[in-house]
Amino acid sequence: MNTEKKSGPLQGMKVIEMAGIGPAPMTAMLLADLGATVIRIDRRTPADLGIKRPRKYDLLLRNRDIIGVDLKDPAAVALVLDLIGQADALIEGFRPGVMERLGLGPDVALARNPKLAYGRVTGWGQTGPLALAAGHDLNYVALTGAIRAMGQRDGPPSVPLSLMGDFAGGSLYLAFGLLAAVIEARASGRGQVVDAAMADGVINMQTTFIGMFGAGIFNDKRGTNQVDGGSHFYNVYQCADGEWISVAALEERFHAELLRLLEIDPQQIGKHNDPANWERGKVLFADRFKRRTRAEWTALLEGTDACFAPVLSWVEAAKHPHFQARESFCTVDGVLQPATAPRFSRTVPAIPTAPKDITPDNNANALSRWLTTEAVAALKKAGTID
Repeated sequence: MNTEKKSGPLQGMKVIEMAGIGPAPMTAMLLADLGATVIRIDRRTPADLGIKRPRKYDLLLRNRDIIGVDLKDPAAVALVLDLIGQADALIEGFRPGVMERLGLGPDVALARNPKLAYGRVTGWGQTGPLALAAGHDLNYVALTGAIRAMGQRDGPPSVPLSLMGDFAGGSLYLAFGLLAAVIEARASGRGQVVDAAMADGVINMQTTFIGMFGAGIFNDKRGTNQVDGGSHFYNVYQCADGEWISVAALEERFHAELLRLLEIDPQQIGKHNDPANWERGKVLFADRFKRRTRAEWTALLEGTDACFAPVLSWVEAAKHPHFQARESFCTVDGVLQPATAPRFSRTVPAIPTAPKDITPDNNANALSRWLTTEAVAALKKAGTID
């Protein structure tokens, strides 16, 4: 019998995750981190996705159970449908139509469990001319206009880490949508499909800037606005030791404090919000920050109203006193990783558990949260699970 204890605000919620990459497992991790009981349905021999590493480093798979089955086997499909009958939510990240071909599409799943929140995350969404087209994070954030606005003024658009599309536009919006659907189903008794397109999420995240652009107060030429590297006071600068720092002194009083600490006469720059003064400000700031090391600037500026932070590596971030005080990182099975977020004052989530491999013991242990001992034994005897 599975003896792992779940805690957190989602304790009691049961979720099925169809094994995939990127936003689907991130969504499952977010829910599992907050206490949901999540079971990941994978292949008997997981697909080689070209990212080989020991399982304990596959951090998106933490905090949940896993089973390996062959979904070409009708008995395995029947098993998944039995689990769906008990679930609050399902997560899948295949191309449109794949789940239907497996016999696990929304119509079948909702017939088995009318209250199910059926979550689907794709790049382009379930409908539209691009619905079946291949793509990755960079493509989704490109088509939405997001990266056209990012980068140096005279350079190409930036190629960001796959955070905006996969995880912000995809995982976070799917998690938000699933929780909304589960809450609504508890009132109405009716489940529904949550169609989370990464591109839709990225478009939604740009609401502020699209509104500002419409009002004529934000330029669509990258590197020319206050918060895209166009200004001197919202930018990064290199220090004497080759390391980097950031300043984000948007407001007048913060800008004044930054100038005071940098010992720069405000008249050398002029009105800080006037774009005509920004290039002069950049030259002054670049020269000033080159005079000391990152550590020296941190000692002077960190914690002040100058809106300053050093640009750290992941290793350095984990050692920073602020993140150590808040326990923003944790170590599980010897692996440094982000701690659960956000924080809760009463229903505090447990420390994450390490990702699990597909083994006969883990198959049985995972299913013990959902099925009787006799049912698990029958599945083993029939060869549905190892």
